Amino acid sequence: MARHNREERGSDQRGFDYTISYQPDWLRLIKVTRTLESGRQSTKTLFRNPTRREQSPGTRVRTRITSTEQRLDFEIVVNDPRQVVRRVIVETAVPGVSGEAGKVVFSVDDENPPASGR
Repeated sequence: MARHNREERGSDQRGFDYTISYQPDWLRLIKVTRTLESGRQSTKTLFRNPTRREQSPGTRVRTRITSTEQRLDFEIVVNDPRQVVRRVIVETAVPGVSGEAGKVVFSVDDENPPASGR
């Protein structure tokens, strides 16, 4: 049986705060990509899981990302009985912000290595 979700916080390139609810045996890291005022694209690690995989993550994993300031709140559920999914990309549109400035892309990566010695 998989462990219960944990909750952590992170901030992006523009200083917006996020709450991340994640399954510790599946998630390795979350990166956030935004377009900056200069027009350049910037990617930052929003969250890195401090623990290693202790057991099988199970067939279904959930990850939720919220940002009250930006009115973002979404959850992805991956049903992966053979444990083949390594990355999920989610592109969001911040409510009330148009164009590239309102686009935020999240890369949710697995590949959390097993605990050492196993």
